[in-house]
Amino acid sequence: FGTFQHKQTQASTDTNCNKWHSSTCQAQVHWQYCLRAAGNWLSQDWLGVPYGSKVHCKAPGKGWVYLLAPTPELWTQVLKHRTQILYVADISVVVANLALMPGKVVLESGTGSGSLTHSLARAIAPTGHVHTFDFHEVRANEARSEFEKHGLGKLITVQHRNIEEQGFPETLAGQADAVFLDLPGPWKVVVSAAQCVKPGGMFCSFSPCIEQVQRTCERLDQLGFTDIRTLEILLRMYEVSTESLHTNAATVQQPNKQNKKRSRSVAAAATAAAAADGGDQPAAAAVDRGFVSQVLAKPVMDARGHTGYLTFARRFVAALPIDAENHQHQQQQNGHLDPATATKGAEGSGAEEQQQQAEQQQPADSETAAAADAASQEAH
Repeated sequence: FGTFQHKQTQASTDTNCNKWHSSTCQAQVHWQYCLRAAGNWLSQDWLGVPYGSKVHCKAPGKGWVYLLAPTPELWTQVLKHRTQILYVADISVVVANLALMPGKVVLESGTGSGSLTHSLARAIAPTGHVHTFDFHEVRANEARSEFEKHGLGKLITVQHRNIEEQGFPETLAGQADAVFLDLPGPWKVVVSAAQCVKPGGMFCSFSPCIEQVQRTCERLDQLGFTDIRTLEILLRMYEVSTESLHTNAATVQQPNKQNKKRSRSVAAAATAAAAADGGDQPAAAAVDRGFVSQVLAKPVMDARGHTGYLTFARRFVAALPIDAENHQHQQQQNGHLDPATATKGAEGSGAEEQQQQAEQQQPADSETAAAADAASQEAH
């Protein structure tokens, strides 16, 4: 359910949306609704139908689906898995912590299946840009083709490049507002990332193993990154349902076979009455005062577990004081300046004073020499 192999499955006549849908089926039927459906659909019947419409299948089937507008979240659920991908829980945290907005420039390595790349492109559109790299040439070409079909070709540049060995291109030095790494050895790329990220820019790496996180954090600290932190996102879903709850305390405290049998018969009658009325909620409360209809929420037992660790850091911005000597002296008094730096600063200031004295003395020496020459000429 939900996958329709037809080159024209657009549910809208909008040009940009048609680019997203073309050739790969993306009628974008959400799996939540597809699981409720049973039957056959003709994709050409969906052409021109507004998004959000409820479409019923052909007879004799009784199933139905909703036609949803294409979004990065839906694409994450239906894309072709060329690699392991990031899901919505991790993607949302990445986009938020990288402080992405229209006009930003983002570097990503590696591209993989393009799940995160679609969300990055939406965050920085329409004036930003995403530069994404993958060491596997076939995957890079397939991802580039998908981005172009989805109308994202102007926002995303895909390159075949081994970032761990070669680093980011020198042309991107100082151009990026954020860097995201999904690599086996992200610590190898921290130096190149530091050269590309603007002062105050953000760094993020996704690693499944804690040993990768440790080595990456050590390298970030060595290169002066600050605000280093690691997160693990665990998503727990809850399901909501309507249940008939027994409220007769006397019956609950003294259960017996007769009461249990009566409870089952009352519940069955309530269900039948609800079905006869065409409603979705049981009418147990109307049949017997010992039951009440209640909306309940409980956690889903098959929740998704560990996916990976997200490590964030900010490139350090060095403050340059106007009066370096006074600033260093103040830091030394406050105990915030190490002796080596203080000595270096003192040597630098001493050299500057000597240079100034030499410049002031030079005009006086020139005047003395000129007077001596004049006196010598008069004597002759």
